[in-house]
Amino acid sequence: HVELVESGGGLVQVGDSLRLSCVGSGSTFSDYNMGWFRQVPGKEREFVAAVDWSGTGTHYEVSVNGRFFISRDNVNKMVYLQMNSLKPEDSAVYYCAADLNWGRMVAGMIAIWGQGTQVSVSS
Repeated sequence: HVELVESGGGLVQVGDSLRLSCVGSGSTFSDYNMGWFRQVPGKEREFVAAVDWSGTGTHYEVSVNGRFFISRDNVNKMVYLQMNSLKPEDSAVYYCAADLNWGRMVAGMIAIWGQGTQVSVSS
C-alpha cells in the first residue's frame, strides 16, 4: 500500500509552465502504475496522464498530449507532471493516483488517491 502527497500547484499565467510532484510512501511504490487526474467544481474527475510501473509506458488525455509530460523516479518514490503551454482550461485540482492495474488506471477506477493540489491559469 502507498500513500500519496502532491505539491507544486499554484497560480500561473497563460503559456507558463508548472511541474507537479507527487511523493509516495511505502515499500511497494515501484509496483504501482501512477497517474494524474484533474477536477473542476461541478464536473467529474478526468484522466490527464499515466505512467506504468517501469516508467517506460505512458498515456495522455488528448487535450494535453504534447504539452504535458509524466515521469517517475522509483528510487525516490516520485512521480512528476510537467505542464507546458498552460491554458485557462487546465485550471483544476490535480490529483496523483496509484493503481496496480493499468486498465483501471486509465479508466479512472483508482485504488489510491492523493489529496490534490490546485492549479490556476490566469488569462
